[in-house]
Amino acid sequence: MQLVLDTNVVLDLFVFADPGARALAEGVRAGSFEWLATQPMRDELARVLAYPKLAARLAAQRGDALQVLQDFDRHARLVEVAPKAPVTCGDPDDQKFIDLAVAHRCLLLSKDDEVLRMKKRLAQLEVTAAAALPV
Repeated sequence: MQLVLDTNVVLDLFVFADPGARALAEGVRAGSFEWLATQPMRDELARVLAYPKLAARLAAQRGDALQVLQDFDRHARLVEVAPKAPVTCGDPDDQKFIDLAVAHRCLLLSKDDEVLRMKKRLAQLEVTAAAALPV
């Protein structure tokens, strides 16, 4: 199954070890899911990992941002940036995740309210948007 993960979901996997993301983490690590990402998504993750509050927590739990970025590189398949989807997110920072999910017609995991409000419109484009893996 192909999927796109927003930055908050990636943080849940590789920084916070969120128990609610355990099945996703296991699937990503085992290769059961094909996690699609783009260079701008990786760049956003690197930028977020440098936020002072997050960097302190990261240092306590994982060491440094490099380890998280290595996890990203190991598990995500970088693809070309997708063309603009026919739907627009209210948060421009989230548009890249929507565009990629629409281009590949795959599952989009996001904790962002702006993205999740678009569920019905995305479903019409053969994209499932959810905050967690569907059961």
